[in-house]
Amino acid sequence: MSSARVAGTAPFVWPVRVYWEDTDAGGIVYYANYLKFMERARTEWLRSIGVEQAALHAQEQAMFVVVSLAADYKRPARYGDQLQVSCSVAKRSRASLTFGQEVRRATTDELLVSATVRIACLDAVEFRPRSLPGIVLQESDNHFHK
Repeated sequence: MSSARVAGTAPFVWPVRVYWEDTDAGGIVYYANYLKFMERARTEWLRSIGVEQAALHAQEQAMFVVVSLAADYKRPARYGDQLQVSCSVAKRSRASLTFGQEVRRATTDELLVSATVRIACLDAVEFRPRSLPGIVLQESDNHFHK
């Protein structure tokens, strides 16, 4: 499953520029750094709906963790590239969200990486699954791709 480009509401998109620190000796983005780019997009999506993870942890003793991930690497990004990293809610349960995510070259819209990422909401003290916070439930409905 990929995709942030499913019919329905537009996916959330976060811009990323590739720096030297993101690349290997050949100037190609190191594969694990795409996961960091996707994490930033999910974090900024949360911010865009009014959820700060530090406050969530401190006030509600809740946290999000990645529990599964599948990625397809199609084309490499290089030093200096401007990227668009998208995320959209593909599935939601009581305690987890599954996102479709894509990394595209901003200048050409070329798909570089597609991924499916499932995050779970955990109690920050007991590390057991707990219900998603109300705002996340509400906003994930607004961003859900049916």
